Amino acid sequence: MSQFGQSGRRPDGAAFIIAAALAAIGTVILWDAGRLPDNGGYSGVGAGDVPRLIGYALLGLALWTGIDGMRGADPRPKQQPVPLLWLLGGLSVMVASIHWIGFALGATILFTCAAAAFGERRFHIAIPSGLVLGLVIYAVFDQILKLNLPAGPIETLIFGG
Repeated sequence: MSQFGQSGRRPDGAAFIIAAALAAIGTVILWDAGRLPDNGGYSGVGAGDVPRLIGYALLGLALWTGIDGMRGADPRPKQQPVPLLWLLGGLSVMVASIHWIGFALGATILFTCAAAAFGERRFHIAIPSGLVLGLVIYAVFDQILKLNLPAGPIETLIFGG
């Protein structure tokens, strides 16, 4: 039997490493979820159900990645660091400043940087869009779900702190 897969390409070693990492993380999550008390209450859904779902999903992704690795490596696209830097920069600024500027402005920064990472350079559109989405998300969590997100000057002005 040949060392090449059905496509005539060699198996992808990186895919096997990724599959092993996904399987390890999924296994740890399943093990940890098994230790949680399963008090489903009236709905039958307990604290361990979502971690179990995530663990099984990661194991499924590991299997899928391993099968794809057996088929052989496809040519990978050239990596572009600039979009990644936009995303990491926006996330870093949001995490570092969210307690001072509030959720809406932090989400605006992250949204604008994510839009720039995907090639959007019309910041006069991205910034107001991010602000509106940030305020809507804040309103849902704060007013409807009664869950606290960091409030800044805009949230205090609109929703009364």
